[in-house]
Amino acid sequence: MGSSRDYRKGPVTLRRGLVPHSTTDQRLLDSRGPSDWVHTDPWRVLRIQSEFVEGLGALAELGPAISVFGSARTPRTDPEYALAEKLGAALVEAGFAVITGGGPGAMEAANKGASEAGGVSVGLGIELPFEQGINQWVDLAVNFRYFFARKTMFVKYAQGFAVLPGGFGTLDELFEALVLVQTHKVTSFPIVLVGRDYWQGLLEWVKGPVLRRGMISPPDVELLNVTDDVDEAVAMLVDSRPQREHERRSAQATAAAAAAAEGS
Repeated sequence: MGSSRDYRKGPVTLRRGLVPHSTTDQRLLDSRGPSDWVHTDPWRVLRIQSEFVEGLGALAELGPAISVFGSARTPRTDPEYALAEKLGAALVEAGFAVITGGGPGAMEAANKGASEAGGVSVGLGIELPFEQGINQWVDLAVNFRYFFARKTMFVKYAQGFAVLPGGFGTLDELFEALVLVQTHKVTSFPIVLVGRDYWQGLLEWVKGPVLRRGMISPPDVELLNVTDDVDEAVAMLVDSRPQREHERRSAQATAAAAAAAEGS
């Protein structure tokens, strides 16, 4: 594990006075600075390309896997930590590798469960202002500068998502996966929310104003599976047949909504 002073910048680790004041992503997205970025963007493109090459190369032979998301703030004494650990172990027993963001909290717990169960435990780290480092239970770690390169790996090498309670980062991954499934960018891709009490408010919002105002179609709601039971969550991830039916109905509803919009 890295110390609290470690700052990872892609494959490079910096400490003390060499730690930068902004991240690579932040500098890429900042439009308020000087215009000399015009001369550096071509090099950024090469750096972005290298991240994809490194990620694809590291994970190409991973085999079946599930990406597990959850809060970095979940303490080890929290029941949700134990739940994530149990989930990681159960996924390995079902024949999956476990991919997380490689950080602490629920991510660490899922990696720990997978590692102790004898499976492949993967962590995809990211350069952040306050470096968390890769947790000690990760067997295969890949560090990224750019969120979009990292997020591609979460989807490309997974057969589904298991989503534990978490904050903005967890919600970001969840909704990106929903969009990819809804638009058929990925298929036979189950998304399982673990923790009914935590996710109930979100489900009520989706089924309420979002659906009622026509922002989504009724079959889109079925793309979200929710459970409190680890065994049930794993079963949903193993058997993608119901998911394929949900995706088919969602695609038909999306096409019908688009046709209706064009005709109005």
